[in-house]
Amino acid sequence: MRNLSGGHVEEFVLVGFPTTPPLQLLLFVLFFAIYLLTLLENALIVFTIWLTPSLHRPMYFFLGHLSFLELWYINVTIPRLLAAFLTQDSRVSYVGCITQLYFFIALACTECVLLAVMAYDRYLAICGPLHYPSLMPSSLATRLAAASWGSGFFSSMMKLLFISQLSYCGPNIINHFFCDISPLLNLTCSDKEQVELVDFLLALVMILLPLLAVVSSYTAIIAAILRIPTSRGRCKAFSTCATHLAVVVIYYSSILFTYARPRAMYTFNHNKIISVLYTIIVPSLNPVIYCLRNKEVKDAFRKTVMGRCHYPRDVPD
Repeated sequence: MRNLSGGHVEEFVLVGFPTTPPLQLLLFVLFFAIYLLTLLENALIVFTIWLTPSLHRPMYFFLGHLSFLELWYINVTIPRLLAAFLTQDSRVSYVGCITQLYFFIALACTECVLLAVMAYDRYLAICGPLHYPSLMPSSLATRLAAASWGSGFFSSMMKLLFISQLSYCGPNIINHFFCDISPLLNLTCSDKEQVELVDFLLALVMILLPLLAVVSSYTAIIAAILRIPTSRGRCKAFSTCATHLAVVVIYYSSILFTYARPRAMYTFNHNKIISVLYTIIVPSLNPVIYCLRNKEVKDAFRKTVMGRCHYPRDVPD
């Protein structure tokens, strides 16, 4: 273990998922394929929404932000996971670990708030379609998106202000595939009670409050769907809401399981598996659930990408 002067840890060793070499290679190929697919999905959605004027509406504005966030999110976490499969141990400096942790917390909190904003937007569109343009103008959509990003990065900054005051004297082995709060707190040689309290309270605020907004919005949406007179209309609406709710449930439940529990209950091997859900699986599912099943987005994608390939120049009538 390398130490700085004074006995402070200079770097950490990420354990990842120790297993047999053939299985490590298989997992590396699997997660690398998921990584590339997720990059492609979210990049296509961002550029399709950006290049299509008909999609410049609040619903797709939020979807574009979600896809951009997922692009950033997976580039913070998955490279560390892939490195863990290629080597017996993946090393990261103290500064690199804290920097990664800052962006990871910021993006995770931002996604929690953004999913709540999207649920509220769908509530307004479904339960008050006639008043939707006045209730959700583009200016309000911009402020809500900015508030999502701002609250996420502010929450992360507050957590890191406390975590950065901790000292690390050794050992430096992190039983995870990326730098996370719980493993770091368990390695510190400082008093961590205050940091744990701040982390727990901020986790509750940034996770539970958005979750309550999501639950309230979808409860009202389901009540509105039940009032649809035709069974075909109800089935179609339920199909869309069920897929949205599935992603929301997976994301929030895994986040709550990991961050909104007493520290004594933590089992890191379980945490690593749960972390795969919200850092890898959910970002790969979001584009399919929210966008690629949407007819407007698919039509816009065909016109934007396929149309430019077949018709590179505008042909006069």
